[in-house]
Amino acid sequence: MSVGLGISAPLSPTSDTSMGTSTFSLADYVVFILLLVFSLAIGLYHAFRGWGRHTVGELLMADRKMDCLPVALSLLATFQSAVAILGVPSEIYRFGTQYWFLGCCYFLGLLIPAHIFIPIFYRLHLTSAYEYLELRFNKTVRVCGTMTFIFQMVIYMGVVLYAPSLALNAVTGFDLWLSVLTLGIVCTIYTSLGGLKAVIWTDVFQTLVMFFGQLAVIIVGSAKVGGLGHVWAVASQHGRISGIELDPDPFVRHTFWTLAFGGVFMMLSLYGVNQAQVQRYLSSRTEKAAVLSCYAVFPCQQVALCMGCLIGLVMFVYYQEHPMSIQQAQAAPDQFVLYFVMDLLKGLPGLPGLFVACLFSGSLSTISSAFNSLATVTMEDLIRPWFPEFAEARPIMLSRGLAFGYGLLCLGMVYISSQMGPVLQAAISIFGMIGGPLLGLFCLGMFFPCANPPGAVVGLLAGLVMAFWIGIGSIVISMGSHISLPPTNGSSFSLPSNLTVATVTTLMPSTTLSKRNAGPVPEPCDHLPSMAEAPGPPALVLSEAAPLWELQPEPPHRW
Repeated sequence: MSVGLGISAPLSPTSDTSMGTSTFSLADYVVFILLLVFSLAIGLYHAFRGWGRHTVGELLMADRKMDCLPVALSLLATFQSAVAILGVPSEIYRFGTQYWFLGCCYFLGLLIPAHIFIPIFYRLHLTSAYEYLELRFNKTVRVCGTMTFIFQMVIYMGVVLYAPSLALNAVTGFDLWLSVLTLGIVCTIYTSLGGLKAVIWTDVFQTLVMFFGQLAVIIVGSAKVGGLGHVWAVASQHGRISGIELDPDPFVRHTFWTLAFGGVFMMLSLYGVNQAQVQRYLSSRTEKAAVLSCYAVFPCQQVALCMGCLIGLVMFVYYQEHPMSIQQAQAAPDQFVLYFVMDLLKGLPGLPGLFVACLFSGSLSTISSAFNSLATVTMEDLIRPWFPEFAEARPIMLSRGLAFGYGLLCLGMVYISSQMGPVLQAAISIFGMIGGPLLGLFCLGMFFPCANPPGAVVGLLAGLVMAFWIGIGSIVISMGSHISLPPTNGSSFSLPSNLTVATVTTLMPSTTLSKRNAGPVPEPCDHLPSMAEAPGPPALVLSEAAPLWELQPEPPHRW
């Protein structure tokens, strides 16, 4: 999962009228609104069912009575964000199917958590994963881990809501702040009132919406271009079907080694020690159910990856036969999928709305999990151990208040995200930079009996300093870089002066690099672009971040 970083212009919530936008029909709005209504209804059902008899354990851990199937779908939905739904097809469309080999890491990346991390966490009867750090080291290490996680999630959850809203506004004219506020408020209500059980069951519903939305695009798109067999044949003729790239050079953009082996560590940081996932394991009825839920994620991840890749191939073949409009050609790569969907489904009322519902289902599932996990670690790691009397006085109200407070903080982060400009590129990458050191901290405790508390704190700080030095250094160096990108649609065209910054998500490829005043370049066929072409450091391996979209090009900078 290579990451190319660049600096973009400050983001504007107002779309450029010269780009031209596709409008939603009444049926599309109905489908989108139904997503919000059903999500809110599921959450409120679990909130008011047994109102007055809820316990803290029910709110934070779903009473530890969940079955493996809903837990598995919730595990999948938590990091299957809107970023992934937009990013994977764009990657395949532009660079071919090499990214598909990321699926090779899923088995080992889920087998290790199932048989190492889950048994340890479950048998200790934990609520917060960071309780383990106190049991293994001391309270100081626990607080350090908790504060690191809170910092990681807070800076991310605003971006994961803002980024797809910005892209949707640019392509369809859908009101940016209306969508942000609506989604944020709906998610905050059902998460704070319904607790983990409401989050898990809404995740199940939203996962189904994501699958149906992507499936509709694949079916309609493949039908319009002559079937999936024709799609594969045309993509193969144009060099988009990639074989296994075994080049050991770490500067190569994607190889089997970086995807399969680097992806294992990405999966471990997300499915092994991330509180949002650990909390779901611990909500299972039994340890066996928790392990089975982890196993069940494997086929679901493969299906999600395959659907994203197929959309990318269908999109590539479609635009071989249907030339792009000017606004599509000038769009940032992560907007390609939305333009494609609006173009493909414009004559089918309701289906564009279904895909938008699919897109925002990813956002809802991600931020609701963030709210719930943040409320849990704050309650269990920062309030209960230090203020036991306060925590026991009104625990239900406190738990709901924490979730509601983090929901409001998310909306505040969305506004900050819209104002940060280039600094935001560093902020969204911090999620990935923190994931590795946190994984290392847990592995240090589990696999090295000789490790002591001072060593754990120093190791965590050293890992964070190193990750930030590499990550922020890459951003600074790439500010003045001039990197050529391959054109799409088999033709040459001038790209806008500023393109989307690329980062990696659980299921999302690295996307674009910054480029200014780029001219036409040949389309790659036999070789994938190499990160070695960039005048900056080698690509980073980050676990999770989000792309941004630019609506308006900025004036040329004077360096």
